[in-house]
Order: sequence, then structure tokens, then C-alpha cells
Amino acid sequence: MNINVTATIVFVALFGMVTVLGFFASRWKQADLNSLHEWGLAGRRFGTWLTWFLLGGDLYTAYTFIAVPALVFGVGAHGFFSVPYTILVYPFAFLVFPRLWAVAHKHGFITPADFVRARYNSPYLALAIAVTGILATMPYIALQLIGIEVVIGALGFSTEGWIGELPLIVAFAILAAYTYASGLRAPAMIAIVKDVLIYTTIIAAVIVIPTQLGGYAKMFAAIPPEKLLLKAPSANDFGGYTAYATTAFGSAVALFLYPHAMTALFSASSGNTLRRNMMLLPAYSMVLGIIALLGFMALASGVSSLPEYAAQFKQYGASFAVPALFLHSFPDWFVGIAFAAIGIGALVPAAIMSIAASNLYTRNIHREFINPNIDAKRETDLAKLVSLVVKFGALAFILWLPQQYAIQLQLLGGVWIIQTMPAIIIGLYTRWLDHRALLLGWAAGMLTGTLIVASLGFKSSIFSIDLFGYKISAFAAVYAFAANIVVSYVGTLVVRALKLPPSSDATQPHDYEDNDEPAASMAADLKSVPAVD
Repeated sequence: MNINVTATIVFVALFGMVTVLGFFASRWKQADLNSLHEWGLAGRRFGTWLTWFLLGGDLYTAYTFIAVPALVFGVGAHGFFSVPYTILVYPFAFLVFPRLWAVAHKHGFITPADFVRARYNSPYLALAIAVTGILATMPYIALQLIGIEVVIGALGFSTEGWIGELPLIVAFAILAAYTYASGLRAPAMIAIVKDVLIYTTIIAAVIVIPTQLGGYAKMFAAIPPEKLLLKAPSANDFGGYTAYATTAFGSAVALFLYPHAMTALFSASSGNTLRRNMMLLPAYSMVLGIIALLGFMALASGVSSLPEYAAQFKQYGASFAVPALFLHSFPDWFVGIAFAAIGIGALVPAAIMSIAASNLYTRNIHREFINPNIDAKRETDLAKLVSLVVKFGALAFILWLPQQYAIQLQLLGGVWIIQTMPAIIIGLYTRWLDHRALLLGWAAGMLTGTLIVASLGFKSSIFSIDLFGYKISAFAAVYAFAANIVVSYVGTLVVRALKLPPSSDATQPHDYEDNDEPAASMAADLKSVPAVD
């Protein structure tokens, strides 16, 4: 495959534009970037629209653009679980996260582990939350690199050997530089460009590609029937239904527990800003449905059988389905725009993820266990340094280890991160669970989830059990979470029976009230855009 010069020029031009924006962001709404509060959370001043762009750029990543259609392309209807789970999560987030934002704002919490530390007065439970967040985040950053690598390969460049990896190294070096300089402001500004490109690409795709295929009816007629529907239940097997439902449910619970999602939430200017976003973010779910549909479009177009893409499909597998579809369906200049959308879609979440991981290390590991007396400037400098280490650690992961390791660890990441829910989400509403029991429950969930995925050869997260004569297939995270909850509650009962003293709580009931009066002010708030936007 030859280098696509026109697409490459457009790609590089758009990439250069966001690089300038990334460095310019340090001057935007100027503040003291020697403060972790400003560098890592932009001073908690993002209003409705910036938070919307930031969360959209944070949650809907380059790997979403690559992996969701690839899953549909490979296994069919099960890949659409991502659509209902993003719909399920927003009512949950509407109710829960303004409460977390309020207590974080009043106490100056930077990370969810800060909240756990204060709520339970347990440095070790907070350490477990922080370590889980970092473990779940690292392969997630690596997957963004895979998204960029696939795009670079689709432009016609070799991605093998040191010369082939050079564009990837340059891209991440630039990302590291402007994230170091500008903090969270950089991905917030770039997210606006990313979303404009994504929406442009998707609108074009949903019109042009089906037209080329002869309409949606002909497109669906070309899809193998077994991929259009989930496996139907039988007399003793729930088929694909339970796997689909539990994957959607488990993913919905886990989504906002990731550190990068929490970082975006904490950067909002108010609880009502979050509520408005949970009303507006379903717009991305509509786009996600179309992104998933690209997998069927790729199947119907037969791009995997075209000889000009044979080498790329051999190297990247189903992940090359979307790039091949765009190369096959659009002129080169628009291919450049689409690939830039994917590439920039990797930069935004990767920046936020590295900031989130560095915040967790700095606040909940270094400050807690290594240097409790670190001052604000040195703390921020350390966070900036760690963000570089995280990025280049993810880059080294891709350069020296096979890609499937990143995919396998990301599979575990979703199973792991849901184990932080009892301490964080249940902890927002009750202190009944004991911190020692929560730590045991976390360990039980982590061990159960890891063993289940390991038993599947790290190739799947769907595990089947036989119960009362029925075969039930479900998302591994659900089994692990059940073990976590059982151990946490039983452990708490044991602690109560032994009359062990409870830990202190640094928060007060009124700390959880954001005082935004949402029912009375929602309509008025939607008519105005905060000044920072």
C-alpha cells in the first residue's frame, strides 16, 4: 500500500493545529499552573459546554472509534452493548456525581481516593483505590496509541521497526509537551476540535456509505444473519441475552469510576453543570450507535476481502475495518479529516488519563507514604513529571510488547475499576460499611475478576456458569463485583460483632449538598452559558 499523500497532508495539518491549541491553552484563563488544583483540574471552572466537550472527548476515545465497529465487524450484534450502557449511565451519573462533586469541592479533593481517605480515614483503602485506578488507566492509554498506530498504517506508512514507530513517538512527545505545559486546559480545548471532526465524519458516513451500498435495506441484507441478532435462549441456555445485558450494565457502572472520567467531573464548575451534562451527553450515544453501525457497513462493503488492504487486515485484524471502510468510500482529502478525528480522538483522552494517573500517584501514594510534607509547587512539579512517565510508559508498552497484551489488560481494567464502587459510590450515601471490610471486599473482587479472565485465556470477559440447570453467560466484572459486595457486607457484620472501633469521618452531612437547587433552577441555567465557556 502506497502513502496517501493528500490524506497525510490534511492529517498533519489538523494535527499541527491542535498542537498549537495545546500549547496556547496554558495562556487560556490564566492561573497559577504551579498549583495541582489548577494544572490537574483547571481550577474547577469548566462550565456546561466545556465540560460537555471534555467528557465527550474523554469517554468517546479513538479506541471507541476503532474497537466498537471492530467488535460489531467480528462478532455482530453483541458489539452494540455500548449503546445501551451509555444510555443507562447518565441517569445514574445525574443522581450520584453532583453529590461527589460537592464534597470534593468543599474539601479540595483532587482524586476519588482523596474522598475515600477522608471518608474512612484509611490510607490503605485509599491506596487500593489509587493503585486500581492507575492499573486500569495505563493499558487504556496504550490503546489510544494503538488507535493512532492503525491510522498511521492506514495512511500507508509502515508501523514496524524503529523507523515505522517514529511518527507514533513524535505524536506522543508533542502530547507530553503540551500536557506538561498546560495541564487539563489542553485536552479541554482540543476536545472541541475533536468533536467537530467526529460529528462531521459521522454525518458524512451515515449518508454516503449506505448510499454507495444501495441503501440500508441492501446493507443489512448483506450481513450474515447470525451477526444481526444475539444468540437466542434455549431450554437450558439464556443465549447471548444475559451476556449482552450484564456487559451493558457492568460497563455503565464502571464508566465514570475511571480516574480520567472522575478528573473531568471534578473540573466542572458546579453540581448543576454536571446535571446539565448528563442531560446533554446522550447526544454522543446517538453518534456511538452510528459508529457501531460502521462495523456492519464494513461487512457489507466487503473491504476485508480487497487485496489492497490484505496486509493491514493481517497486521491489525478487525481494528482495520473502519480505516479500510473510509479509504474505500471517501476521497483522499476527506480520509485525512476522518483519520485526524481518530488521531485527535486519541490525544484528548490520553492527556486526561495521564493527568488522572499522575494525580493519583502524587496525592495518594507519594504524599501519603513518601513525603507528607511536600509543598504545593513541588507536588505539582511531581505530578507533571509523573504524567510524562505514564505517557512514555504506555508508549514503551506498545513499542516492546505485542498489542494483544494492552487489549488483554484493558479487558481486566474494566473488571478491576468496578471494584472501587463500594468505597466511592456506596460511601457517598452511607458509612455503614467498615473500611477493613471494604478493603477485603476490594481484594476479593480483584482476585475473582482476574482469575475469571485468566481462565478465559485473557481473550474474553464473558464467563459462563451452570446454575440450577441453566447456562448463564455474564460479564466477568459482575461476578467479581458480587464477590466484592458479599465480602464487604459479611466483613462489616463480623467487625460489628467483634465490636472493633470504627474509623473517623472527616466529612459532614452538609458537605454533600451542592446548593444548586436543580429542580428550581434547571430551566434558567440551560438558557445561560457560564463565562468560562
